[in-house]
Parts: sequence; C-alpha cells; structure tokens
Amino acid sequence: MKMSSDTVKRVSLELGGNAAFIVFDDADMDQAVDAAMSSKFRNAGQTCVCADRFLIHHSVEEEFISKLSKQVSQIQVGHGMKEGVTMGPVITKTSVSNIKEKVDKALSEGAELAFGGSPLPELGPNFFEPTIVQNVKPSSLLWCTETFGPVVAITTFDTEEEAIELANDTTSGLASYFCTKDAERIFRVAGRLENGIIGINAGIISSASAPFGGVKESGLGREGSAAGIAEYLETKYMYLNL
Repeated sequence: MKMSSDTVKRVSLELGGNAAFIVFDDADMDQAVDAAMSSKFRNAGQTCVCADRFLIHHSVEEEFISKLSKQVSQIQVGHGMKEGVTMGPVITKTSVSNIKEKVDKALSEGAELAFGGSPLPELGPNFFEPTIVQNVKPSSLLWCTETFGPVVAITTFDTEEEAIELANDTTSGLASYFCTKDAERIFRVAGRLENGIIGINAGIISSASAPFGGVKESGLGREGSAAGIAEYLETKYMYLNL
C-alpha cells in the first residue's frame, strides 16, 4: 500500500485471519463437530480461513470436546503420500517451535490440555500432533494471534452478546463460523460478525464462484466471483449529446 500510494495505484490484499468458530447451545453437535474438523484440520490448520478461536457455549462444552476429541484421535499424521495418512506436516521447523511455544504459554496461564500438545519428531522436524486446548484466556497469545497449525483453542461463553463481542475482538476479519438451528439467530449473528466470509453450520466455505476477502486488517478487495474482476476494472461515465 505504501509503495502504491505515490502513484495512486489500487491494491487487492488478502492478509490472513484469526477465525472464530462459535457453537451455540442449540446447535446440532454432530454437525458442529464435523464442521470444526473440516475447518480446523484441513492442510494441518494452515489455510487463512481455518478456525483458530473456538467459542463454545458453556452448557455444551463437555459434549463438544468429547465428540471432537474422538474424531481428532482418528487423524493419522504422516507423509501425505503414505496410505491412510489424513494430515501432513506444517510448513517449517520454525512453525513447530512457534506452535509449541504458544500452546505451552497458554497452559502456563491456566489453560488445560484436552488432547495432543506436542511435536512428533519421530515423523520428522515439521510435524505437530492435532491438539485441543480448553479454558484459553482471550488475552493469551494462542487466542490473539493466528496459529496456522493444528491447534483448537477453546473458551466458553454464556450469552449471544458475549460470543459476538469475543469473536469480533480481533484486528482480523477474514472468516468466521457459527453453528445454530435458530433461523432468527442465523441472520442476527451473521449481520453483526465483522468478517468478509461467514460459514453457518459448515466448515468448508470457499468457492471460486463466491467473493473471497475480508475486512479490518485482513485486507482489501475480493477474489473470485464477479466481484473479483471488479478490482481490476475502472468505471467510466459517458454523457452523449446528439
């Protein structure tokens, strides 16, 4: 943006996110867990729309973690060309170190480990096991920054208002997710979440035919759909008098 400003060039930017995943008390829990799995663990948690911050209503936290842990335990970590493997490595050894540091710091601040939590050096220097951390403080580095790895950071909420405030309490605004069966809540919550993309009862939300992009510090403009080409077009007005 700085380099483009001298000559007033427009930019289209996709700058990542720190996606919230909200599970309300009326959600279909099996559907919510399936959505969480597909959003969090595809590509070992290394996409810009992967869920990072999991906000679970306190009344369903135990059920959600139990069902999520059961599915996470079935993930087979290893080399992607090997039969049966369902999750591969993170991109660098530095990523493994950063993930471990953030998990350990959250635990030292009072969070609890529900599953995993360690590198897998026996597989190679770039592997980290699928991990679930609960009771994560919103001030924790694990919560405040995009992890880009296979870690579920969980906190709980009591009211819809609290969930929305927690979800929006970030400088990012690319994607968010929430699960509910209440039609009125769907439109009410979707309207208040500060994100460019919202998944409702689903964890895979990207499509070439849909506009992809965020708000706040997640970038400018959109990719995909008719909106994507609009970033590279100029509107011209012509007044003709015959």
